[in-house]
Amino acid sequence: MALPAVYPLESLERIIRPHSDTAISQALVDQYRCPEEFLDFELAGALSTDSGFFHFSRELTCYGRTSSGYRAPTADSLLHTTLDDLQVSGSTLRLPFNPTEVIDNLRLERYLRQTKPSEWNRRRRFLRDAYYSLRPYLGAGIRGHMKRVYANGWRNVAFPRWPVDTTVEQLSEALLLASMRAQGVDCIPFIWFWPRGATSCVVMTHDVEDRPGYDFCHELMDIDDEFGIKASFQLVPDGRYKVNSHLLQEIRKRGFEVNVQDLNHDGYLFADRQNFLQRAAKINHYKNVYDAKGFRAAVLYRNLDWYGALDFSYDMSVPNVGHLDPQHGGCCTVMPYFIQDTTEIPLTTTQDYMLFHLLREFSLDLWKTQVQFILKKRGLITFLIHPDYVIESRARKVYTGLLSWLRELAARERLWLTLPGEVDAWWRARSQLRLVNRAGAWRIEGPEADRAVLAFARNAGGHIEYKFDSQLHAVDRHIGSAPDVVE
Repeated sequence: MALPAVYPLESLERIIRPHSDTAISQALVDQYRCPEEFLDFELAGALSTDSGFFHFSRELTCYGRTSSGYRAPTADSLLHTTLDDLQVSGSTLRLPFNPTEVIDNLRLERYLRQTKPSEWNRRRRFLRDAYYSLRPYLGAGIRGHMKRVYANGWRNVAFPRWPVDTTVEQLSEALLLASMRAQGVDCIPFIWFWPRGATSCVVMTHDVEDRPGYDFCHELMDIDDEFGIKASFQLVPDGRYKVNSHLLQEIRKRGFEVNVQDLNHDGYLFADRQNFLQRAAKINHYKNVYDAKGFRAAVLYRNLDWYGALDFSYDMSVPNVGHLDPQHGGCCTVMPYFIQDTTEIPLTTTQDYMLFHLLREFSLDLWKTQVQFILKKRGLITFLIHPDYVIESRARKVYTGLLSWLRELAARERLWLTLPGEVDAWWRARSQLRLVNRAGAWRIEGPEADRAVLAFARNAGGHIEYKFDSQLHAVDRHIGSAPDVVE
C-alpha cells in the first residue's frame, strides 16, 4: 500500500526518527495509534506550579499547568489563550502546556473543584440519607421535581459544554494540524477508531433500578430484539431485588450482556474510602457470580482515583457532560479511554430519566442533536435507558422511536451497533496495534490487525479531515468488504 501522493517520500528520513519525549505526546499517540515520530512536541518552558483553566483557542477551554500567561480558577473567567504561544523550532512544535497532562485532567475530571462524596459535610449527608430513605415511596415525578430543584442553574454552567463536550477531540485535532504545519506535511497516518471502517459506534445499556424494572426486563429484550439492537443489563446485586439465575441465563442466551450495577444503589459507594474497599470486595464477588466484565456505579457517582479496587475490564460510570447528574463534571470526550487498566466507556447522551423527568421532554430532539455532535467526531454514542422508566406508554413510544431511528441511521451512516463488552475488547486490541512503514508502505501490525483500517488525518484548508487509505488510492483497497455495523 503506497503512501499518498500528498506525503513526500523524500521527507520520510527527516520525519521518522527517534522521539526524545513520549510523555508529552502519549495521549495523542494513544488516541490515534499513529507513529509517535509524527508528533514531535516539546515544552516551550517550565510549567507553572499551579493548575487552572485557560483557552487553547478562543472556543477551546482546557485545564492544567502552562508555561505562559495565567490560569483562572473557574472556566467562566476571562481566560488566557495559549494558541498564540505555540512556537516552531525546525520541525518541532514547542507547546506552552503538556497535552497528555491536559487531556488526562479532562478525562479524569481533575478540573473539578466540587467536593467528592467522601468529602460531604454532615448536612449534605443528612439530606442524602433522608432522600434515599424516602426514595422507595416517592414516584418518579416527585423525584424528578426534587432533582430539578437541585439542578437549578445547570444551563449556566460554562464547562463542560452542553449538550456534548468534545474538548479532547478538538484539542487533539488542533495539535495534529499544528504538527503537520511544523513538519511541512499534509497528512498523518493512523489506525481508524472503529473496526472495518465503521464511521462511529452505538451502544445501548439498561440499568435496572427497582423491582418493576427487573420484572420488565423480559419485555424490554423483546422490544430491543424487534429492532435488532442488543444491549447490556446492569443489575443491582444486593438489596433492590433478588437476581434470579434464570434471568441471567436468558439475558445471555438471547445475546444480551450482564453487568454489575453498584452494590445496593444507596448512593454511598464512594462516600468513605474504607467503606468503599469493603463494598468493592463484595462487588468483585458478584462480578464473578454474574460472570460480568463491566460495571456502572449507581447514579453515576464516581471517584476515579479509587477504581483500582474494582476488578472489572471496563466501566461505564463517567458522563460526557454531567450538568444534570447529582455529581457534576464530565470527561469531555466521546471516545473510550483507559483509567489505569480499566476501559472507560463514557455515557455520551442524556439518560432517559433526566430527559423525561428533569427536562420533561418526550421526544428524540435532544438525543438526535447529541448524536450529530458525536458523529462529527466519529465518536462513541452511548445510551442509558432504564427498564423502570420506559414501562409507561409515552416513554416507551419515545424509546421505540429511538431504536427505529438508530437502526436507520446505522444503515445509512455505517455505524457499528454493538455491546459495551465488544467495545472494550476492540479498544484493548487497538491499543496493541501499531503502524509500521515497510518499503514506503504503511502496514498495521498486531492482534486483530485484519479488522483495523488505515486512515489519514489531512490538513483540509485549515481543519482536520479524515480519509481512509482507499479514498486516497483507488487501488490496493485495505478496508475490505462491508463493516460489521448491522446484522
